Amino acid sequence: MNQTTKWVAGLLALVLMPLPVAAELTVIVREGVSDAIPVAIVPFAWTGESGAPFDIAEVVDSDLGGSGRFAPMDREDMIEQPSEQAEVDFADWRLLGVEVIAIGSLGEMPDGRYAVNFQLFDAVRGEQMLAYTIPAMADGLRAAAHRVSDLIYEALTGERGAFSTRIAYVSANDGQYELIVADADGANQQVIVRSTEPLMSPAWSPDSSQLAYVAFENYGSAIYVQELATGRRHRVSARPGVNGAPAWSPDGGRIALALSDSWGNVDVHIIELASAELRRLTTHTAIDTEPVWSGDGKTLFFTSDRARGPQVYRVSADGGRPTRVTFEGIYNARPRLSPDGEKIAVVHNDRGQYRIALVDIETGVTQVLTRGRLDESPSFAPNGSMIIYATEDRGMGVLAAVSTDGRIHQQLVSRVGDVREPVWSPFAAQ
Repeated sequence: MNQTTKWVAGLLALVLMPLPVAAELTVIVREGVSDAIPVAIVPFAWTGESGAPFDIAEVVDSDLGGSGRFAPMDREDMIEQPSEQAEVDFADWRLLGVEVIAIGSLGEMPDGRYAVNFQLFDAVRGEQMLAYTIPAMADGLRAAAHRVSDLIYEALTGERGAFSTRIAYVSANDGQYELIVADADGANQQVIVRSTEPLMSPAWSPDSSQLAYVAFENYGSAIYVQELATGRRHRVSARPGVNGAPAWSPDGGRIALALSDSWGNVDVHIIELASAELRRLTTHTAIDTEPVWSGDGKTLFFTSDRARGPQVYRVSADGGRPTRVTFEGIYNARPRLSPDGEKIAVVHNDRGQYRIALVDIETGVTQVLTRGRLDESPSFAPNGSMIIYATEDRGMGVLAAVSTDGRIHQQLVSRVGDVREPVWSPFAAQ
């Protein structure tokens, strides 16, 4: 079987492969950085009369520890649990090896909301780094905790935190397919779509309010767009043959997709959502699929086997002759552009194993990041620090993540069943 045949067979397998039940995911750090920052996230004091409604510090501790960049202290090892600056003895924390300490409180407000107060200190210098109050409703306390994590992460790394973002992925069991949305840490999952037919290729809108996806209904494939808040959906394309691989333009007004013609040939097209006007972007006897937009909306990258094996090409969004981007190796597919626009994540054939690699667009230098046998579906975190992807563990489909420098490896463990086709949301509008 040649590489093109394998590639097409792999795409068909995604459609035909049975997928088990959805389950909440838990982040496990398989490998972190050796110089992880020692931090102490002290349990937040509760200032109300009854029991505390939520453990803010527990979520923050899990977020920072799960990133692989921080080494949170166990609560059992804390000799004190201050909630105000005057109660912090920096000398004691330095003796315990802590470099950064976060303290805070959770209290009720007169309007029925809660106030999440926190302060971040450099324990070495004894100086305050941050001080914030975040208001939240009862059902928004987890989101407020993720916001605290984002602020701490940015203060310590200089990079915007992505703990408040979400992921979407596909799962199924006994012929029941589900499209799931969850927090970036795998918690708070919600089933967006259920179907007795396969669901594929979820794609976030630029404002994170909608998902495009492929569903198989009425004996054929179709692309739908669904609003997350209301559940309303509309069909974008249900043409005869292949309707696949939707990708939103940065302005949210267009979707690039892969469609087949009357001869069964697959090419990249662009559809205007407001008018439903369809424009064919590539015309070739090869399979052109898996489009992704550049950040400025002027260029699309896509996978094509026009070089006798899957490689990544780019073409102007206005049309024209595509140019090849990847040259290292016999197989580079499923391109996803980094937020800074300088690199693409691909599925790369590494000595017979399919792994996630990072390709520098200008130089073509390829860095293999993962170590699996069948890694697929890469998607960047919106801050560009991590790539989530699908892989296998003991014959089961699981999700994993790797840092773009290859030093941090995470696995998102499901208690039951397979999960696959992950995609990370953009940052929500501020």
